Amino acid sequence: GALLSAEGEVSGLRLASSILARYVRLNGKEKLAFFRYLNADLEIDAANVAKLATAYTADQSPALFIQLCQAAEPRRQELLRRLNQPFGATQLLVAMRVDLLTFLKDHPDLARTNLDFIHLLRSWFNRGFLVLKQINWDTPARILDKIVAYEAVHQIDDWDDLRRRLYPPDRRCFAFFHPSMPDEPLIFVEVALTTEIPGSIDALLSDKRTPLDADQAKVAVFYSISNCQKGLTGISFGNLLIKQVVAELSLECPNIDTFVTLSPIPLMTRWLETLTDDNDLKLAAKSVLEGTARSDTVRALAAKYLLTAKQSAGLPYDPVARFHLGNGAEVHDVHAGADTSENGQAQSRGAMVNYLYNVDHTERNHESFAMRSTVTASRNVQALSTAKPDVKTKEPAS
Repeated sequence: GALLSAEGEVSGLRLASSILARYVRLNGKEKLAFFRYLNADLEIDAANVAKLATAYTADQSPALFIQLCQAAEPRRQELLRRLNQPFGATQLLVAMRVDLLTFLKDHPDLARTNLDFIHLLRSWFNRGFLVLKQINWDTPARILDKIVAYEAVHQIDDWDDLRRRLYPPDRRCFAFFHPSMPDEPLIFVEVALTTEIPGSIDALLSDKRTPLDADQAKVAVFYSISNCQKGLTGISFGNLLIKQVVAELSLECPNIDTFVTLSPIPLMTRWLETLTDDNDLKLAAKSVLEGTARSDTVRALAAKYLLTAKQSAGLPYDPVARFHLGNGAEVHDVHAGADTSENGQAQSRGAMVNYLYNVDHTERNHESFAMRSTVTASRNVQALSTAKPDVKTKEPAS
């Protein structure tokens, strides 16, 4: 309350710094009490909002408009704005939201406060403030350490593994930063420059491969996109990141004319386990789950999953598909045996997918997906998705 009523800039900064420092020292029970205070004591007065809204319908004067806007905004938004004034406060508020998200599971009523955090974080982290930087072997070690820690798709085993992803002439890594968090990447993408569209992450990341000169590359492959800040969940940077990286690479390597991903299919295994009604599908799914299916069977079921498996709202069941299709990409190809890692086997029995970013079609694809949930796919993938899967198992290794 004192911070909300503080008039002077100096006293306000001092109070905000004091509150943030005290919050960091709170235990879990005390932090929950703090969020309950924000949620209940700094809530809007709904009756007053209704009264002002009724008055405004009869008299749309600027004075009434200001009163209505002030009444309709929870006071906790202004408190959070004032807390964000001291140096380093933004990073502390992002960490504060991590705590809030943890409490939200058992206290769903705190969703009101969470919506206010999202509203403010979206304005504080809008595209005008984001800085794109290339991560390379000369990047400070304190940031490279975080790239290793935050990698969410294909684990980086050690510094030798990191070097293989950053140092060769056919490898790139780009990250978004915010001026108030200069040592904290918000999201980063790892890129491989190749001569053709790849079908295996194992081959792409192999330490036995021969690096390619960048001017020989025809294809840029986004093979890992990692969000780094849990406190920024719900604030999307991926679409902007991909667009800016495409622009950067187009200038740096004009020979590149194809931009694709090599992406995981995270929930495919879970979906395969639900195929119990259709006998042919059930047998084919069983063979994929048991690791005895032929490659064509794996690819057919992967295509069927990506094009037909839906949530109740009609959007694709697969979260990575929702992300890339929402950005205007299309499902270009699917691959069996592409990821032999433990995680790849658990998610999709090793299947992976290429999403193609055709800059001439991304706007149209995005609109089709946004308006009608249309999954745009190549003819090859469309044909695979409707093919009757082969229930024969692969020949055992001799």
